[in-house]
This record gives sequence, structure tokens and C-alpha cells, in this order.
Amino acid sequence: MTKAPAGLAALLAALAAIGPFSIDTYLPAFPEIGAALGATQIEVQQTLTAYMTTFAVMALWHGALSDAFGRRRVIIVTISLFGVASLLCACATSIEWLWIGRALQGMSAGSGMVVGRAVIRDVFDGPRAQRLMSRVMMIFGIAPAIAPMVGGALVLAFGWRSIFVFLALFSTLLAWMTWRHLPETLPPEARQSMSPLRLLGAYRSVLGSGAFLLLAFALAFNFNGFFVYVLSAPVFVIEHLGLGPGSFGWLFVPAVAGMMGGSWLSGRVAGRWSGRRSIVTGFAVMIVAVCANLIHAALAVPSLPWSVLPVGIYTFGMSLAMPSLTLFVLDLFPTRRGLASSCQSFTQVGVNAATAGLSAPLLWASPLSLGAGASVFLAAGLLCFAVWAGRGR
Repeated sequence: MTKAPAGLAALLAALAAIGPFSIDTYLPAFPEIGAALGATQIEVQQTLTAYMTTFAVMALWHGALSDAFGRRRVIIVTISLFGVASLLCACATSIEWLWIGRALQGMSAGSGMVVGRAVIRDVFDGPRAQRLMSRVMMIFGIAPAIAPMVGGALVLAFGWRSIFVFLALFSTLLAWMTWRHLPETLPPEARQSMSPLRLLGAYRSVLGSGAFLLLAFALAFNFNGFFVYVLSAPVFVIEHLGLGPGSFGWLFVPAVAGMMGGSWLSGRVAGRWSGRRSIVTGFAVMIVAVCANLIHAALAVPSLPWSVLPVGIYTFGMSLAMPSLTLFVLDLFPTRRGLASSCQSFTQVGVNAATAGLSAPLLWASPLSLGAGASVFLAAGLLCFAVWAGRGR
């Protein structure tokens, strides 16, 4: 193909967004969920851990399955299963049942993100792939901004269970749109065997590659510098900033504006800047953001807009670097792009899950500790990229 089908970027972005959307939408409902199910704040927080752990495990398989059976079929089946899991969450009568429902959601939610990246690389290469990846990320960036506002409105109007009914309806719509509009981009002759020995060899090749691990962890740590704020949003917005449950936009709108701006610039410079230049520039922007954040958190009380602007600057740099980093990962294994995308997602979500269960509860005590945590994640991402670049790959 030389030109993307109309609406391909929007559909791939919506499919990728269902995973993070199902995180951000129910954040405003945490207090009500805890009260309704008789659960503590930590127990409600563990619904995120249950979701992200199974998300990470199944991310290893979505791409391999799409390499064997085709991209379109895998997306339709898994997104439909996500809808069923959402209804189970809506009917939960205890926190344990909600953990189970969220775990089932996590098992199926990642296919759109994992397989969608492989679709992009099936369709395009070089600067055109970077442009389409950037367009998808720019549209995808809207989800974290509107999700908590949608969730907050649903909680106020219909209660927390309505959020999961909404997710079930949303996934049903996406499954239908995929069946109706997404072309199959992996022809039968290019598909890979699901033979256990061959599959084990492929996983060993990808996960045993030093170049892959360095790039994958650079992506994961960079994103985690922002994701720690997503996980801590109820505490950061309500307790530290002193705002109400309907005020999550103060955090997410600047963050998403930064994501969209960085993705837009990545698409604009594709073909004019090298991938490495885009990545290095993105890191420079993120460094400025974390330094400004630490200075404000150390010297001033939490306030608007100064406590949230650095988050938007950070996501701008993150989104400028991310498309090129992702394409570098996929290009390491041109015949196993789906599996490579799976392993990259597994790495990222595994780091995110550890943050949800361990790091975020330790860091959300103050804006300064959150800023310090983001700085450590960025430093780790920069180190991974620097080592990869120094290897001459």
C-alpha cells in the first residue's frame, strides 16, 4: 500500500485506546467502589494490578496469535471477550469478583494495541510508518483526557457500575467496526507456525536480544514516568491539589495535549529528522520537564497550573520519541512483527503493573515523591537508550 485507507489511523487508535481507557475511566469511581463493596483503598487499587498483570501476560500471545491466524481475526475475538468481561465487572458483588472481572478484561484488552502496531508496520515502512504511527498516537492521546471525565459523569449520573456497562458497549462497537472496516494486512503465505518448538525459539530470539531489551525497557521506563501520575490521579487531584472528583481534567488535559503535540511533531519531522534525532530531542524535553517538576514540588505548595504543566511537557517529549523507538523495536524482527510487538507490550505493561502494585502507593504521598519517582524512571529509560545507541545498532 502507498496510502492508508480512510479512517485506518482512527480505528487503530480506538482499538489501542481501549486498554488505557478501561484504566482511566473508572479512576473517579474508586471511592464509590470501595464504599459499595466494603473494600479499602489498597484493595480497590489492586483491581488495577489484577488488570495489568493479565494484560502483560496475554500481551505475549496476542502478537504471536496474529502472526499465525491473521491480524483481523484476533482483534475481533479478543475485543468481543473484553465486552463479556466488562459485564462481569458491572455485576460484581464483592471486591474479589471485581478482581476477577478486571483480570479477564486485562487478558483481552491488549490485542488492539499489540496487533495494531504490527498492522502499521505491515502497511508501511520508513517515514510513512512513522507518520501513521504518530497519527495513531495523536488520536489515541485523546483517550486519557476524556476517559476520567466520562467516568466521572457516569458515576455522578448512574453509579460506578455504569462505567463497565459503557465499556461493554464501546467494545461491542469496536468489534463491529473491525469486522466491517479493518482490512487483513498479513497474507496467508506470510503467516507463522504455532508449533510449540518454533514458537519457543521465536520468543527466545526476541527476549534474548540485547538490542530488543534495551529499546523495550527504554519505552517502558519513559512511559512509566507519566503512568505513575495516572495511577496516583485520585490522590494527586483530590488530596494534593484539593479538587473534586469531577476535576481530573486538570491533570489529564495538559498530559494529553502534550501527547498529541509530541505525536504531531513526530509525524511532521518524519523523513526530515532521523529516528535517533527525534528520540534524543524527546529525551531533552522530558529532562526539562522533570527538572521543572522537582523544583516546583520542592519549593512551592501544590497549585494550578504549575503542578500539572510539567506533566504535559513530559508527555510531549515522550510522544515525540515513542514512534521512532517503537519502529526500531519492530524492525529488529521483520518476519515476527506481531510477536516482537507482543514482547514489547509485555515488557511495558509488566513494568506498569509493578508500578501499580508497588511503586505508586509508595510515591503518591507527596508531589515531591511523585516527581522524584518520575525522574528515576526517565533516568532508567535514558540509560537503556544510551547503551543501545552506544552499541552501534
